[in-house]
Amino acid sequence: MFNFFTSSDSRVNDCYYLSGNDHNHIKNVLRMQVGDTFLVSESGKSNLCQITELTPTSVTAKIIEEDYQSTELPLKIYLFQGLPKSDKMELIIQKTVELGVYCIVPVEMSRCVVKIEEKKKKNKTDRWQAISESAAKQSKRNIIPEVHSIISFKEALSMAEKLDAILIPYEAENGMESTRSAMPEILKSESIAIFIGPEGGFDPKEIEAAIRHNGKVISLGKRILRTETAAITAVAMCMLHSEMYSEGESI
Repeated sequence: MFNFFTSSDSRVNDCYYLSGNDHNHIKNVLRMQVGDTFLVSESGKSNLCQITELTPTSVTAKIIEEDYQSTELPLKIYLFQGLPKSDKMELIIQKTVELGVYCIVPVEMSRCVVKIEEKKKKNKTDRWQAISESAAKQSKRNIIPEVHSIISFKEALSMAEKLDAILIPYEAENGMESTRSAMPEILKSESIAIFIGPEGGFDPKEIEAAIRHNGKVISLGKRILRTETAAITAVAMCMLHSEMYSEGESI
C-alpha cells in the first residue's frame, strides 16, 4: 500500500485534500482511481484513506481508519555519522531510515577524508533529506526522519549528551562483553545516540572525549566493517533489541 506524508493543513474534518506532487503521483504515475486506498501519514500517525474524488488539480481522500498502523520504534535512534566519501552517505540514510532511525546527524570528524565547502552544505543536506523522505515512504514510516545540518564533533557530543545513552562502536574494543552489557541500557532508554566513525576511523582523542560525555564504547564483532556497514549494523542491532523486547520480555 502506498504511503504519503502531509501536514494538518491538508485535512478538513475526515478528509485529506492532496495537490501538487502528491496529486500528480497518485493520478498520473500510480493511475489510482476513486475507491482506491492508500496511507496518509500526518503528525507521526498513519491513517487509512480512500479516494472519493479526483480532479485535474487535487485528490480528495476520506479517512476510513484513524491511526491505522504504527511503524515507529519505541526507541528514538540518533545516528551521528562521520562524513564518508562519495555517495556512501546516501546509502547510509536510505538503509537506516528503513531500519527505523529517528534522526541522522552528519558529523565532521578528525579523520574524515571528505571536506564539504560551507556554501555546498545546505544543498547536500537538502538532497539527503529528500532521500530520507523517499526511504520513509517506501518503508511505510509514520514520520520522515530529519537529516540534521552538518556539525562538528564537539557540537555532536553536546547534542548527544541530552539523550539517554551514547554508544560508540570502535574497532579497537576487544570482545563483545561491552556490547552485551549495553543491551539493557538500550531497552530502558527512550533516546540513544550512535556514533560511527568515517573511513579512517575515530581519532583516539575523539573516543576519549566521547567517554568524558558518558559515551559507552562497544564492539560490532571481530571483523573490521566499512563505515556504511557499521552504521547499518549498529542501527539494526538497536532496532531489533528495541522491538523484540519492547513488550516486557527479558533478554
